[in-house]
Amino acid sequence: MNHVPANIKTAKSRLVVIGNGMAGMRTVEEILNRAPDKYDITVFGAEPRVNYNRIMLSPLLSGEKNFDEIVINTPEWYRENNIHLYSGDPVVEIDRIRKVVISKSGTETEYDRLLLATGSDPIIIPVPGHKLSGVVTFRDVDDVDVMLGAAAKGGPAVVIGGGLLGLEAAVGLQARGMDVTVLHLAGHVMERQLDPSAGYLLAQELERRGITVITEADTAEIVGTETVTGVRLKDGRMIPADLVVMAVGIRPNGRLAADTGIAVERGIVVDDVMTTSDPAIFAVGECVQHRGQCYGLVAPLFEMAKSCADHLTEIETDGYAGSVTSTKLKVTGIDLFSAGDFMGDDSCDIVTLRDPQSGSYRKLVIRDDVLVGACLYGDTRNSSWYIELVRSGQRLAAQRDLLMFGEALASSAIEAAADPDLPMLERRLAS
Repeated sequence: MNHVPANIKTAKSRLVVIGNGMAGMRTVEEILNRAPDKYDITVFGAEPRVNYNRIMLSPLLSGEKNFDEIVINTPEWYRENNIHLYSGDPVVEIDRIRKVVISKSGTETEYDRLLLATGSDPIIIPVPGHKLSGVVTFRDVDDVDVMLGAAAKGGPAVVIGGGLLGLEAAVGLQARGMDVTVLHLAGHVMERQLDPSAGYLLAQELERRGITVITEADTAEIVGTETVTGVRLKDGRMIPADLVVMAVGIRPNGRLAADTGIAVERGIVVDDVMTTSDPAIFAVGECVQHRGQCYGLVAPLFEMAKSCADHLTEIETDGYAGSVTSTKLKVTGIDLFSAGDFMGDDSCDIVTLRDPQSGSYRKLVIRDDVLVGACLYGDTRNSSWYIELVRSGQRLAAQRDLLMFGEALASSAIEAAADPDLPMLERRLAS
């Protein structure tokens, strides 16, 4: 256990944070920005290190970053902000009657307000062999260390799961010299973020880089005695492996909350200001269920943090209303983006544009003259504009016909509509 003690402070309300990750610490940062002297803050973290940028694990694996470059809050930051940090010492019990948390080391800390930021757990497929040495998830720095150790020896690696994390792991291991195969149960990779056309283009690019992609691949068992030697599929195919990375998804970690009687469904149930069923206890991040939704991307987590911090510092707020999520793959040289309802349904107009020569693909989903989803591959320059249109729900009107071609041309349509005496083409040429 590492303990970063705070400086001596006057008596204040006591805020205890369970979870030293991105969601919990962003909430603390937001509180400090609003009311730096309001709380005496204590943080318990399960990992034996300071807060770091978990979404940068992929560049850490590939060698594009080192650990110091992904640290968000240094030990000095905790001291300068008078925060007690207990790292490598997870809380194992909450006594709601006494308002006390108890850590693994036996440390007891009283709270007036308690913030749960316990994150999520990786899903492990319970196939035979899943506990063999050499089978790892991709959730923290310790996982990356195991993967780097395997990569240093070279040899074959199998990544089970062709979603965001799985593909980032595959590219990182391939960059480290391993022979990588991705096994994905669905018909195309990243099916939660991409439609089949964009998924096909992405798989082609991965294959071009030397990564084998097998879709509709159902794992039967992980083979080996003490250490993994391969993965057998249900169709009988055997894929050699010295390392197997499980990247099939996450589930909210609400165990501690459930054990203490706080309402938990898929995640810890919260209202719009992130209050749980106990008015003294709040929750943010991947552990949360808000209006029936659980989120695994960083942008919603930070939006939750702002609403929670407003409430905890007694600032009037409309609260968190949910998020329209967007996705980008953190792989150098591969540009893709999706947002909102990018698949659409029979009530939608779906507009697509594909350029085989450049390998780019663009799909926009429109319902009732409102952009509700977008999927881009290859050319993502207008992604920020598209996500703002999706979030705002504004009517497209005059810019609809040129929406596919980006913000500049679509904006010219609005200008032309405002000045009907000037032809649209002339307006475009003049801009």
